[in-house]
Amino acid sequence: MGAEFLLSLAAGLKARMTLRLEEWKMGRIDWGRVLLGGILAGLVINVSEMILNTVVMGAEFQEAMRARNVDPEGASIGVWIVYAFLLGIVAVTVYAAIRPRFGPGPRTALIAGFLVWVLTSLFSTIAMLNMGLFPGRLLGVGLVWALVELLLATLLGAWVYREAEAPRAASRATAG
Repeated sequence: MGAEFLLSLAAGLKARMTLRLEEWKMGRIDWGRVLLGGILAGLVINVSEMILNTVVMGAEFQEAMRARNVDPEGASIGVWIVYAFLLGIVAVTVYAAIRPRFGPGPRTALIAGFLVWVLTSLFSTIAMLNMGLFPGRLLGVGLVWALVELLLATLLGAWVYREAEAPRAASRATAG
């Protein structure tokens, strides 16, 4: 009975250690994939913002800027381009960070995108509405646009991040 107990204990310890090792591996962020996915997400955000601010709401946006004595042509477009790429990288970072808890896939990407939208778009829009900085319609359209934009950008960025796991899983399947 003593030997069986020791074997059982050893098997249990091995199983726990294997589980801990898998948790540790899953908890590591692949920063190269975050950067690649974030750049793709940032590109989506940049293209989307260009369409919003020129085609969809261009005239209203320019009118609102002129009403506040701001030259819409003089706005630092370079800053907004960099901002969009950073936003994409942040969105994919959030996806990578919550992935061990929520699991890989589109649901987790949508949760990450929604969280980034709340923290960057919703709160700032509430503040701008509260201060009366821009017309409500302009802010409302921008807010809804940003939600769709961030969800799509995060989905694409997370898809790139997800691909980093495929080779490891395949090699584990052939090794076992």
